Amino acid sequence: MTATDREGFAFSHRLRVRYAEIDGQKVVFNSRYLEYADVALSEYWRWLRLSDLTEWRDMEFHVARATVEYKAPFRYDEEFDAFVRTDRIGRSSITSHIELVHAETGALHTMIELVHVNVDLDAGRSAPVPDAVRARMLGEG
Repeated sequence: MTATDREGFAFSHRLRVRYAEIDGQKVVFNSRYLEYADVALSEYWRWLRLSDLTEWRDMEFHVARATVEYKAPFRYDEEFDAFVRTDRIGRSSITSHIELVHAETGALHTMIELVHVNVDLDAGRSAPVPDAVRARMLGEG
């Protein structure tokens, strides 16, 4: 399966369940799904080439909300694709949607929504998402 095989997504990243990620029931431990989302989001931002933007280098994100909807567990050694897209950009926040899909069957296992807030660390409050970053994330630049 490739990213173009899943409607609404232009990007995917393949991962495999490692032994250390499973629990006593031999399925992926629930907290690991957020780690998968973090890896997938990092790869998505790399794919968008955000680091090419000077404004991106000065941004600092904090997770404001994480929502995980479990449909079916992954098991040891299964491969899955993490599909990622930017759903919304507010003044200072970015909402990302991640779907974890079994690589062989195409079955949706997990949906994750992450809301990150851009933070001005010196001021200790939220900061606007720069226009260049906004345009790149929304496919406009």
